[in-house]
Amino acid sequence: MSDILDRATVAARLREFPRVAVDRPDLKHAAVAVCITEHQGVPSLLITRRAPRMRAHAGQLALPGGRLDPGETAIQGAVRELAEEVGLDLAPADALGLLDDYVTRSGYVMTPVVCWAVDAGEVVPAEAEVAEVHHVPLHSLDVQPRFLTIPESDAPVIQLPLFDRYLHAPTAAIVYQFCQVACRGLATRVAHLEQPVFAWR
Repeated sequence: MSDILDRATVAARLREFPRVAVDRPDLKHAAVAVCITEHQGVPSLLITRRAPRMRAHAGQLALPGGRLDPGETAIQGAVRELAEEVGLDLAPADALGLLDDYVTRSGYVMTPVVCWAVDAGEVVPAEAEVAEVHHVPLHSLDVQPRFLTIPESDAPVIQLPLFDRYLHAPTAAIVYQFCQVACRGLATRVAHLEQPVFAWR
């Protein structure tokens, strides 16, 4: 990754990226915020740990996001979820672009929205949804993933090392594509990368 990664560079790379959208009206639609913060002067990605009492995927590392409201765009949904989950108020203009849609095993078309928060300030996690908020330096995420094979699928399962454990898809796939596109300027696809079986529900 380049030592210099600023808003203009990320925005330019996203404009040049030939994004692939998924047209599946039979599935539910969601948006996640791939939110870059300038935490202590270091470009970082905002990653949460889901609250332990959540109905689905409790305790897992995730990007802020959720199901779109009726009539809501992916950008509007990502901005709303940032405000609801971590108290970060951004405007739609803070969205720099979109990554590829990712279809989850649980029946969602997930649209990643890349945002840049100039001054994130103190984030305030919503206790019912978020247990922890982390600002992870981008250089810690721009790493070689691990790929596993499982008997339940012919597709490779992606894992990204983080916090002495592994980040799993769909979050791992989205973060990996973000690093490839925004940090390296590479049009890397991730729709074929598999989720672990525990995330299929």
